[in-house]
Amino acid sequence: MPERGLLIVFSGPSGVGKGTVRKEIFDHKDNEFKYSVSMTTRPQRPGEIDGKDYHFRTREEFEELIRQGQMLEYAEYVGNYYGTPWTYVNETLDQGIDVFLEIEVQGALQVKKKVPDGVFIFLTPPDLEELKDRLVGRGTDSQEVIEQRIERAKEEIALMREYDYAVVNDQVSKAAERVKRIIESEHYRVERVIGRYTHMVPTINANKVRN
Repeated sequence: MPERGLLIVFSGPSGVGKGTVRKEIFDHKDNEFKYSVSMTTRPQRPGEIDGKDYHFRTREEFEELIRQGQMLEYAEYVGNYYGTPWTYVNETLDQGIDVFLEIEVQGALQVKKKVPDGVFIFLTPPDLEELKDRLVGRGTDSQEVIEQRIERAKEEIALMREYDYAVVNDQVSKAAERVKRIIESEHYRVERVIGRYTHMVPTINANKVRN
């Protein structure tokens, strides 16, 4: 039976560039993990593909999945639900494959309670002014919604302490490389790999006795 894969949880405030950095990571084929597409009730934006960018569902459909206990995590953000279906994630981890989640901060904290040995990475902007410029530049939200997102971002940045790592998105390619290095290093943490080497312990102890 393969070792269970790592659950990589990647989040940060709206507009910080999570999707762009994630795309940069997955555009390079040198990674060996799977991306779990999130589900949302927010309207589909121009150019987005259902099942690739998000699974787009109605509010009623989403709430039925919540009632059925089929969501690993979910959160309501600026009037819309976002969440992660549990079945795909669990089955993929059981196959020994790492799973990459790009989710909202509220959802990440839910996942931490259920999967405390996950790898939690927070993507942060260089500063709030840069974050506001990015939100305005997207051209998808009203000024009122942008202000709501900035206020929420302040709250979310304060929750950075709940994560294992913080990566600044000052340049997309650099941020993506930092995230990949974190994931690679996590595979060598002693608490994750010690089970591979326990067969050595009796031999080591016997050698100590003979000497």
